[in-house]
Amino acid sequence: MGPVIEHGIGNEPSGTRLRRRRVLGWAAGALAVPVLGRGGTRAQEASPAAGQTPEPSPETSASPEGSATPASREPIFSGTPAARRGAVTVYSGRSENLVGPLFSALNAASGIDIEVRYAGTGELAATLLEEGANSPASAFFAQDAGALGLLALEGLFAPLPQAILDRVPETYRSPEGLWVGVTARARVLAYNTGSVDEAELPASVNDLTGERWTGTVGWAPENASFQAFITAFRLIEGDDVARQWLEAMIANGVQNFGDSNAAIVRAIGAGEIEAGLVNHYYLYAVGREEGADFPVANHFFAPGDPGSLVNVAGYGVLADAPEPELALEVLEALLGDESQRYFTEETSEYALVEGVEPLASLPPLAEIGAPDLDLSDLADLQGTLDLLAEVGLI
Repeated sequence: MGPVIEHGIGNEPSGTRLRRRRVLGWAAGALAVPVLGRGGTRAQEASPAAGQTPEPSPETSASPEGSATPASREPIFSGTPAARRGAVTVYSGRSENLVGPLFSALNAASGIDIEVRYAGTGELAATLLEEGANSPASAFFAQDAGALGLLALEGLFAPLPQAILDRVPETYRSPEGLWVGVTARARVLAYNTGSVDEAELPASVNDLTGERWTGTVGWAPENASFQAFITAFRLIEGDDVARQWLEAMIANGVQNFGDSNAAIVRAIGAGEIEAGLVNHYYLYAVGREEGADFPVANHFFAPGDPGSLVNVAGYGVLADAPEPELALEVLEALLGDESQRYFTEETSEYALVEGVEPLASLPPLAEIGAPDLDLSDLADLQGTLDLLAEVGLI
């Protein structure tokens, strides 16, 4: 396990300072304050549409879009409540409004008192490194694979049993067996079905720099999911190509929506822009409020394209966990059919366990053709933040 970070940066060895910089980069990305409607000199200001109130999403609790209250539904787990038999602390970068009902149901069904600390994924990653072996947490439920990869690199996670790992495809878990995905989400181009012909839809995000898309596309560069996408872009194409694409998009008049993917989808539906780079589930989150006639659909880019990134929310058990066995039981429950169906039905995410199907309107994960990369490598958020700052987006 990596050394505990002490306060007082000036007295730290260079390796610890580098680790702090990387983790604080994660925290900065996850906790970025939205710039919706904010003044100030920037290369690209937020568009007027971005000033709308952001909508809920199944992302970090630090985001204003992480405030969804799941719809009422039948009990998640059947059977009578189990007798109390112990307590375990889980740090959750997924919002309380999203996973709180699930953890409450797990409390009753398992007999485990699951004490959950909610905060942004980056903030909790930094906290875990500072707490080290003294952390009260036994597990970390992160909304992004990059944070899991970073903590795995620092030696904070214990290897997971193979029986648990085998429930999830290899693509969506740590190659070293140190963390496992719980749900997945795909990057898409949401578009207005009334103004965009399907034949015009681009095969690659690189095509969005063309004349057809001048001034008609929205993005949210302060959103953690966009930043994970750019990190993947850098890994696939290299920093120079990623920089050139960002600069070409800016030159082509892309509209800046700050931190709000939901505002992008709403603006598409209102005809203020024609398309936007978001996660697939925003269409469903906004569409539920807008109604059946909402004129927006998702377009999936060609297999292997950076725009086809599939990221995960995942779970790791800490190497110094006070209650490792209980933490594993919680993970087993999260990967159970009932929990997996909860996520597909309540948040429109992809389940990662075989046999739990996505929404009928979504293509299976295997058909998306996500780029071939180790999701743990999305840990290099700091390099992405540096690049976005260089081009004037944050």
